[in-house]
Amino acid sequence: MNYRVQPTAQVDERAEIGEGSSVWELAQIREGARLGEGCVVGRGAYVGTGVQIGDNVKIQNYALVYEPAELGDGVFVGPAVVLTNDHNPRSVDPDGKQKRGGDWEAVGVKVAEGASLGARSVCVAPLRVGRWAMVAAGAVVTRDVPDFGLVVGVPARRIGWVGRAGEKLFERADEPGVWECPRTGALHDESDGVLTERADRTL
Repeated sequence: MNYRVQPTAQVDERAEIGEGSSVWELAQIREGARLGEGCVVGRGAYVGTGVQIGDNVKIQNYALVYEPAELGDGVFVGPAVVLTNDHNPRSVDPDGKQKRGGDWEAVGVKVAEGASLGARSVCVAPLRVGRWAMVAAGAVVTRDVPDFGLVVGVPARRIGWVGRAGEKLFERADEPGVWECPRTGALHDESDGVLTERADRTL
């Protein structure tokens, strides 16, 4: 066993934990869930049945990742983040009878490679958070976030673009539609509301 699970964590024997991963106190990982290599699941976090998680993902304390969520490689899930799975939640049906597992259809949140979800943000399924996007702390995301999108607020709205380094991009004065990372110098091209990373990332 090349991973670490704290004694108070609950990891179902049917879950798959990748090499070098750590599961901390009071975390729960349900049956059929898959964690890739080098992941960290913080204290009190919940990973639902069948959730698929890539490599080098960090799920911070008390985050709730409900099935059928999918997290790509390098995703960051901040403290107390919630990924929902019921678009029309009810405890009972129209006749007042308690709903059971087969009485509703779970919908999921997909978080693509490198994206970050800030502390206490909520993603209301179904939706996709794009590659290297960033969701601000406390935001409520109700629709898809584009690759490299920076979104804030309730409901969340895009206020700019963010690069791989996590820095807000700025538009070059001499090249409209070209966005640059202030830390790495990486360049991105914007067209029709879509940001594309240049293959060589710089000039």
